[in-house]
Amino acid sequence: MQAVAEFGIKSPLRNSGMSKADIRILSKTMRLATWNKQSFACLSSRFAYGETISREKLSMVDHAEQLLLDLGFHQVHVRIHDKIARIEVMPDEFEKLLRSREDVVNKLKEEGFTYITMDLQGYRTGSMNEIL
Repeated sequence: MQAVAEFGIKSPLRNSGMSKADIRILSKTMRLATWNKQSFACLSSRFAYGETISREKLSMVDHAEQLLLDLGFHQVHVRIHDKIARIEVMPDEFEKLLRSREDVVNKLKEEGFTYITMDLQGYRTGSMNEIL
């Protein structure tokens, strides 16, 4: 939102007064393939404050999230805290994550994570801002 104001970015959908749900319904009605696509913030939002963002770490997060999406999870974030992966999925998918535990752990370790954790609060936007 700050960038929108600072740089005068035009946002027709925001200005239309339509909600995200309205846009999804309209997109589904228009048979757009992306009508139920997950929303994704920039990968840099997965990094703890003060964490150095590098190509390697961006790749680790990207591959970790893609793995979870490929396993059928709907909304995912993999937060990075040095070499710790903090996985956020929707609470109704916790059991599914636990059933996939061994595969997820092995693949994320291959990506370079040392520890793999599951956030018991589940998927939510802005969780890195909770420390502010």
